[in-house]
Amino acid sequence: MIYTVTCNPSLDYIVTVNDFQLGQTNRTTSEQMLPGGKGINVSTVLKNLGVENTALGFVAGFTGREIVRKVRELGFQNEFLELSEGWSRINIKMKDFDGTEINGKGPEISEEAVQALLDRLDQVEEGDVLVLAGSIPESMPSTFYAEILSRMQGRGILTVVDATNNLLLEVLQYRPFLVKPNQHELGEIFGVKLETQEDVIPYAGELQEKGAVNVLVSMGSKGAVLLDEQGEVHRLPAPEGKLINAVGAGDSMVAGFLAGWLEKHDYEHAFRLGFRLEVPVRFRKNWLQKPRYETYIKQSEIGGKRNENYGTA
Repeated sequence: MIYTVTCNPSLDYIVTVNDFQLGQTNRTTSEQMLPGGKGINVSTVLKNLGVENTALGFVAGFTGREIVRKVRELGFQNEFLELSEGWSRINIKMKDFDGTEINGKGPEISEEAVQALLDRLDQVEEGDVLVLAGSIPESMPSTFYAEILSRMQGRGILTVVDATNNLLLEVLQYRPFLVKPNQHELGEIFGVKLETQEDVIPYAGELQEKGAVNVLVSMGSKGAVLLDEQGEVHRLPAPEGKLINAVGAGDSMVAGFLAGWLEKHDYEHAFRLGFRLEVPVRFRKNWLQKPRYETYIKQSEIGGKRNENYGTA
């Protein structure tokens, strides 16, 4: 079983506003309400790929109950812990403008709730996969991810971490199977600006030296790079096209990589499938529709005809 953890899930209110004007009343031309948070995004894509998984985390109030309802509609299991106070956050995401987002704060999470989630994670079994994705609320200890990975040590559990800065650095000593920063997050860790795939490779190597088994770096319009545990560098250029929606792109890559790895235990295949699933997120509006994934899975097969924009076709 794959478990995803989203400590601060949200209802994502995704809107299109034509000709947005500051200080004026603006009206939407399209609206979408989805359960959000990086772990939930990973769970959604995995389910669309036919990979069973369970989402864990915290919810609160009427917004939390709506998150649970929408997750059930999407068809994957959840074991969210319901908090007694507060409400889960609502995030506003504006498409077709400049990527502006307004993210809510989320509820306070007590020590008792944190311990309850740790106790649940202690039940994860050998052969399972655990994905820790996104930030954690201010009310939680900054060492939370590191505490989880320390509990996973020696239990035969694959761990994946998609986080930034110290939240990521502190888990490296526990040798996570996969970490996935984007180029900007990787640059922030080392205090440098990374522009090209060549720039990224040595810093991905430094994460590996600190303990990461595999390092997957998403680079938006510049493609993606994977440094695998054998030290082999895999690269793919980005396809051409107009960016429509970047929400969930990196999460789709994580889900695709995991699905590909579990299917064939081949890093090239996993990398291509992860990259293939990021593409429809960036260039299509309805990226959650299951039929689209079937096409991208077929196109990720190794041995297909090479396409310089998309890897294989």
